[in-house]
Amino acid sequence: MDQQVHFTTLATADLDAARRFYVEGLGWRPLLDVPGEIVFFQTAPGAVLAFFEAGKFAQDLGRGPARPEVSGLTLAHNVPDRDAVHAVVEAMTAAGGTLLTAPEDGAFGGVFHALVADPNGVVWEIGHNPGWSVDADGTVRIG
Repeated sequence: MDQQVHFTTLATADLDAARRFYVEGLGWRPLLDVPGEIVFFQTAPGAVLAFFEAGKFAQDLGRGPARPEVSGLTLAHNVPDRDAVHAVVEAMTAAGGTLLTAPEDGAFGGVFHALVADPNGVVWEIGHNPGWSVDADGTVRIG
């Protein structure tokens, strides 16, 4: 198996709230939007983040009416500097996100970051890490 992840799909209790947050609040453009079911966003070349209505997500997994919850997961958005951390956090909270941790120096790896939850509790780490870069061919450099 190739070392790749093409889709990250999250069960979402309130799909309309997710849509409002990402589309109306943050200005993201859906790749595909199926009302009442799922919305897809292309987040990088060959990578998609999807929010799937929780009941349909459970049905797709064959788990009946159970409502899976996101647990032990953060999504990270890296920005070029500390000021950009503040700007993205402000945009996310203005869009209806909940500030969990204000921008601060992190305990690990020299990162400056903040944590914001979307309306469904998905936690985003907004960070500036001077050791993070992406080459023109898409190769990630950490360290």
